[in-house]
Amino acid sequence: MKAVVIHAPHDLRVEEIDAAQPAGEGEVKVAIARGGICGSDLHYYHDGGFGTVRIKQPMALGHEVSGVVIELGAGVTGLAVGDKVAVNPSRPCGTCEFCKKDMRHECLDMRFNGSAMRMPHEQGLFRAEVNVPAELAVRVSPETDLGLAALCEPFSVCLHAVNQAGALLGKRVLISGSGPIGCLCVAAAKLAGAAEIIVTDITPAPLKIAAEMGAGRCIDLSAEPEALDALRENKGRIDCVFECSGAAPALKTACEVVTPGGQIVTVGLGSEPVLPLSLVVTKEIKISGSFRFDHEFAVAADLIDRGRVNLAPVLTGDFPVEDAVAAFDFASNKAKAMKVQIRF
Repeated sequence: MKAVVIHAPHDLRVEEIDAAQPAGEGEVKVAIARGGICGSDLHYYHDGGFGTVRIKQPMALGHEVSGVVIELGAGVTGLAVGDKVAVNPSRPCGTCEFCKKDMRHECLDMRFNGSAMRMPHEQGLFRAEVNVPAELAVRVSPETDLGLAALCEPFSVCLHAVNQAGALLGKRVLISGSGPIGCLCVAAAKLAGAAEIIVTDITPAPLKIAAEMGAGRCIDLSAEPEALDALRENKGRIDCVFECSGAAPALKTACEVVTPGGQIVTVGLGSEPVLPLSLVVTKEIKISGSFRFDHEFAVAADLIDRGRVNLAPVLTGDFPVEDAVAAFDFASNKAKAMKVQIRF
């Protein structure tokens, strides 16, 4: 069967690998239909990894996928052959101290598809067929578009971030960075009842998609560097900031525009910014990190399945698996691409 395998930076291959084994007890076999290219996939493609994590052996990429159940293992209930599903790539151990505290996303022995943190690496889901524990195959309706279903994983990240922020009903929200996570955070914040959503970026193209997702105001800081001055007045006018860019200057800006007692949720990774501690102290700013997701995956699937959110604007291209390299190159062009998917 076909798989999208990374060997080294810019050495991405569509390979024929051994077909998946029969589904084991408690497993289902899923024929993958769509797979979304994530920022971490792009890091593996361009850099061979990120931080201290590096590819040491060939690894199938991908962790944002959907497909159709084609085989049931022994003891599986609640699913049937032919069901459309979104596949949760996160497999906590269930026994460590954090799993027992219902903080499974912080698991000490986490297995996450498409990750080189372990040796041997945890293979990704850009494979024609995969066997997964049945509880990780979340069923959606027959009429649900599998491209949208493949957005469950990144949307889960955003739902988790919104949960970290607390009540947003009637609040004024700023989202820094309008990449896929920033744009999906627009949908999550809107769903949570935010009264106003402002999005900033330094590139105009993704801001157009943020507007389609429901942002009331989109600011291109490269063209309007002074546009946030009014939001800095009177110690800050924003109730909650979601920092999705990972850019070092963005955290300082977030501390400047958030109101005293306001909330900053840091979602983006990439830099190690200096924290403006004087602002954090004097304005009594609450800062919370947001990492991955847990129970939110099933919530994301339900919201997408019932049409409670329209995530279609973030889908900006899909390529057949044979053209995976072209898909990765296109996804790397932030002026043209938002969320690019591979079709199996």
